[in-house]
Amino acid sequence: MHTMWKGTISFGLVNIPIKLHAATENKDIKLRQLHEECKSPIEYKKRCPVCDKEVANEEIVKAYEYTKNKFVVLDAEDLENLKKEQEDKSVEILDFVKLEEIDPIYFERSYFMSPNDGGTKAYGLLRQALSDTGKIGIAKIIIRSKEQLAIVRVYQNTLVMETIHFPDEVRNVADVPNVPEQTELSKKEVSTAITLIDQLTAEFEPEKYTDDYRTALMELIEAKRNNEEVTTSKPKSPQENVSNLMEALEQSLESTKESKKISPKRKTAAKKSTRKKKTS
Repeated sequence: MHTMWKGTISFGLVNIPIKLHAATENKDIKLRQLHEECKSPIEYKKRCPVCDKEVANEEIVKAYEYTKNKFVVLDAEDLENLKKEQEDKSVEILDFVKLEEIDPIYFERSYFMSPNDGGTKAYGLLRQALSDTGKIGIAKIIIRSKEQLAIVRVYQNTLVMETIHFPDEVRNVADVPNVPEQTELSKKEVSTAITLIDQLTAEFEPEKYTDDYRTALMELIEAKRNNEEVTTSKPKSPQENVSNLMEALEQSLESTKESKKISPKRKTAAKKSTRKKKTS
């Protein structure tokens, strides 16, 4: 399993060297966009609309737009130093809380935690303590240049770190449009709804829920492939850069002219050779 972060997590005076591994994976079927006429993949190029030219990665800088078309440019060195300053800090568990106190709306992404060299006993200690108390740890961590709020909890026999949103990242429910304050409902309507919920209540078995759309899409793709309903994109024709082509032509003409000219040394050598022949 690929390691995507290494570091140390601590609670109190206990330090645990750990590794993080992505606990989930995106299994969406990625579809490419083709030009309908020739079935070639569509390209997306970085282009400056003012200079009207394609821009290379080394010509791009990062900036913060604080108001419309007003930017604060951030140097790559500044960002790297800030990132390094934060990443060098070990991850400290700030508080312990109960899992049910956190609404699921806060949860973002899960990572399996494994002990790094020398961390096996401390890892087992934290796992056992969390399991016995029924608590989870709250911590902060820098992942991919972004500070994340996270929780540490036990999942089966493994410690899991789950990044969660900061409070200001969760939008205010008061801004949701058309939500009724109260609705007049009869007792019969409520009791019927509760009966229906009771009838559909079951133990959560994640294995029984499948992505039917993804399965159907793959079946459609395989059926078309087996029936040879496939297309091959045409080879990309080399684009001629007019500017470079003209330069090459002009240089070729210039070098041809130069080669036809006889240098002074060659002229002198040629004259001496002619004189010797006449003398002899």
